[in-house]
Amino acid sequence: MLTNNDKKPHVVIIMADQLRADIITPDFAPNIYSLSQESFRFNRAYCASPLCVPARGSFFTGQYPNETGCLINPWEKQDAAYGFVREGIPNLYQLLEDDWDSWHTGKQHLLTQERFDLSEDSRTNWLPLEGRYDRHLKEQGKRKPGGAPFQGIVPEMAGGTTTRVAGYSIPTTGCYDEGFDAFFDGFILNDSLRALRERDRNKPLFLSSMFLAPHPPLEIPEPWYSMYAQADISLPENVGLWAANQSPLQLYNLTGAIGTRYSRDEWHQVWKVYAGLVRLLDDCVGRIIEELKIQGIYDNTILIFTSDHGEMLGSHRLWQKMCMYEESVRTPLFIKFPVSFQPAINETNTLVSAIDIMPTLCDGLGIPVPESVAGLSLMPIVQGKCLERQRIFIQFDGNGARGNFQRCVIEGNYKLIVDIFKDELYLELYNTATDPQELINLAFEKGYQEIIHTLLGHLKNYMLDTGDLLAIPGDAYTTFINKYSPFHISLSEVQF
Repeated sequence: MLTNNDKKPHVVIIMADQLRADIITPDFAPNIYSLSQESFRFNRAYCASPLCVPARGSFFTGQYPNETGCLINPWEKQDAAYGFVREGIPNLYQLLEDDWDSWHTGKQHLLTQERFDLSEDSRTNWLPLEGRYDRHLKEQGKRKPGGAPFQGIVPEMAGGTTTRVAGYSIPTTGCYDEGFDAFFDGFILNDSLRALRERDRNKPLFLSSMFLAPHPPLEIPEPWYSMYAQADISLPENVGLWAANQSPLQLYNLTGAIGTRYSRDEWHQVWKVYAGLVRLLDDCVGRIIEELKIQGIYDNTILIFTSDHGEMLGSHRLWQKMCMYEESVRTPLFIKFPVSFQPAINETNTLVSAIDIMPTLCDGLGIPVPESVAGLSLMPIVQGKCLERQRIFIQFDGNGARGNFQRCVIEGNYKLIVDIFKDELYLELYNTATDPQELINLAFEKGYQEIIHTLLGHLKNYMLDTGDLLAIPGDAYTTFINKYSPFHISLSEVQF
């Protein structure tokens, strides 16, 4: 356990929203990068779903989305029941709020059927963004960032059967002239600092600080809007590029319906504003760390920094998340331990999932892990041991409604993606070690049939064991090859 003479450590979770792991550098995120250097670094951490609500449902319960029942963002009434964690599943707030002075600030997307956060029985101090932020702006006579110029029309399947018109964020950029304190994350930072200053000092603190940045809209205040020039940004090779043999079903998803409208040059402009928003987030993180140090509790704090999922930002010519490429599903994950605890190593390339955080904290804090938890404690890794797990799974079931489906299994360096839309199924296999930007789909290449069959078998078992509403046909690989081989581009034809 991470206790020191029976003195419980403070626990602070800082979660970004839609943060690419590869942008955490000294140039764009100096505070977060510095934190990573004094933390244990999980270099291959993945979300359980590349979507806000199901990702957080899994993070705070230690269960995969199929197990929580939370599969989508519940924006469409027809499918809203699939956007809530089932009643009776324990979450991290409930496990800590008896012995820790528990606070939540920022985005509250851990949605449960019983809405535990609205219950009088909850002992957590709730300072959510939702509702309170709009009232704050109205009182201050300020307008909200974003609006019509930052929204676009896309098709969205509801109920897996019916296409409707939906409006979602597009990568429009602009300067928000109302100032930092009126911006989403300025409001969240002020709430987080309030929690730190108003906490019950007779108890250890649990602060869950859920920032919105760098989630769109990309209308951000100065000085961050103008902080970076395009010359400061070196775009990854796959930005603005539709890779050979990339799943065409992405064109039916928000990711491709919006992302394919923009050129590499246009993405360059978007990147510099996104980088400014990352720097704004970084400054917020720096302020929280500064306050922890001022209060003299930083050294006895477990500080976890992560993101709910990533952001494509033009990679694979896609926008937002909602797909299984590295930019969307790989997340930053750093754990700074109290000074009284010394990890055996400083980083790992072991595959880990967001569902592992809850049992890791339980293990470290000496709290019994609920039987429902599917994740594993990462403390053995921190202590230099191996984790008894060979693969992780990721799923996507649609954004505001069920309609676009993807399943993913990662084992070793291989990632198998199953993309499903209506009656079509498309396979992608990548070696993330030799092809980190996932430009070469190996699913058509000779010599990989056994790997694909093996990974498909693991994925089918996972779906069956977790009560998935979908099933992968037994002849999925053969059908895929027969249908799509006439259209695939051989490796000898690929030009990058």
